[in-house]
Amino acid sequence: MRALTWHGKRDVRVDTVPDPTIERPDDVIVRVTTTGLCGSDLHLYEVLGPFLDSGDILGHEPMGVVEEVGPAVTELSVGDRVVVPFNVSCNACAMCTQGLQSQCETTQVHEHGTGASLFGYTKLYGQVPGGQAELLRVPFGNTLPIRVPEGPPDDRFVYLSDVLPTAWQGVAYADVPAGGTLAVLGLGPIGDMASRIALHRGIRVIGVDLVGERLDRARANGVEVVDALDVDDKLGDAIREMTGGRGPDAVIDAVGMEAHGSPIAKAAHQAVGLLPDAVAKPFMQKAGVDRLAALLSAVDVVRRGGTISISGVYGGAADPLPLLQMFDKQLQVRMGQANVWRWVPEILPLLAEGDAFGVESFATHRVPLSQAPEAYAMFQKKADGAVKVLFSP
Repeated sequence: MRALTWHGKRDVRVDTVPDPTIERPDDVIVRVTTTGLCGSDLHLYEVLGPFLDSGDILGHEPMGVVEEVGPAVTELSVGDRVVVPFNVSCNACAMCTQGLQSQCETTQVHEHGTGASLFGYTKLYGQVPGGQAELLRVPFGNTLPIRVPEGPPDDRFVYLSDVLPTAWQGVAYADVPAGGTLAVLGLGPIGDMASRIALHRGIRVIGVDLVGERLDRARANGVEVVDALDVDDKLGDAIREMTGGRGPDAVIDAVGMEAHGSPIAKAAHQAVGLLPDAVAKPFMQKAGVDRLAALLSAVDVVRRGGTISISGVYGGAADPLPLLQMFDKQLQVRMGQANVWRWVPEILPLLAEGDAFGVESFATHRVPLSQAPEAYAMFQKKADGAVKVLFSP
C-alpha cells in the first residue's frame, strides 16, 4: 500500500509499505477513504524527530470502510463505514469507562509514563502506524471504531476522529456561563471549530489570530475577531475593552507550543532539532521549554475567577508558569488530549441530522495522498489560506 512516512525534519514521503494484517482476534482492517492533516502532525514534522524512526507512518484522523475483521469482531462487518478516533483506547478499562479514553489503561505507554497510545504518533505514544495511508489496522474492533451512516460525504463525519471532539471538549472544559463570553486564541482547525460549537450553543465568541484568511473565515461565521498583529503586546487590553473592562469568562488556548512571540524558546526548539537523538531525547523529556506566548496571553486575558481551557498541545517538561498571577486571579485551568468517545454520543446526532457546524465546507484543501509532502509544507507556512487539509488515499 501507499502511505505517508517520516524520514527526518521536514522530510515526509509517500512510500510503498507492507499492507497491515490482522494481528489480534479483535482487529479490523480499514480501507481509508479520507484522512486529515492535523496541527499536531507539524510537531512531528518539525521538533519531535528524536522520538520517531525513519519509515514511521503518520496521521491520526482517518475514516473509511471495513475491509477485513478478526475472528472475535462481532460489532462490525466488512463494508461498514467507520471513523477511527485518534486515541487507541479499549473503552473497557477504569479510565475509559469514566470517559477518559485519552488515559486508557490498556494502551498507556508505561516506558515513557504517558497516557493512551495514539495513531501515527511518536514512541512517547506507542509508535502505532497511522492513518495517512491506504489501509489501517485498528485494534479493539468491537469498541473503538465509530460506525457512521451511509449517504453524506466523508467530510460530514471525518472530523469525529479528532477535530470535533477536541474542539467540543475545549468548549465543555471552558464551562462558559449562560450569557457569557469566550475568547479563542488561534483560529486554526481546532480554534475555528471550537468557535462554531460555542456559537451553536449561544455563546459570544471573540477570536484571535494573526492570519488574515483565518480571521475572515471566523468573522463570516459570526465571531468577533481581533488581529493579534494590530494589538501587538496589548491583546489583553483590547479584549478587556470589548468585555466591559473585565475580560472574557473563559479562554481557549488553541495554539499550544507553536505560538509566535517567544524567540528564546523558538531558538531552543531549533537547537534541539540539530542535536543527535541520544542527546535530544533526555533533554526534551527533562528540560524542554515551550513557546508559551499563547498560554501567557490566556492568563492575562481571562477575567478574574475565569477558566482557561487548553486544547493546543504543549510538550515542555520545564515550562515556567506565572503561578502568582494565576493564583491571584483564582483561575481554573483544564486541559488534556480529547477523549473522543466521551463526546461522540453528543456530537454524532448533530451530524446525522444535518451540517450543524459547516463541516462539509470546513476543509480548505483536499488533495491526493501523493501530494502530502507538499501539503505539509503549505500547512506549516499557513500558505494559500490553508486551515484544514484532507487527503484522499
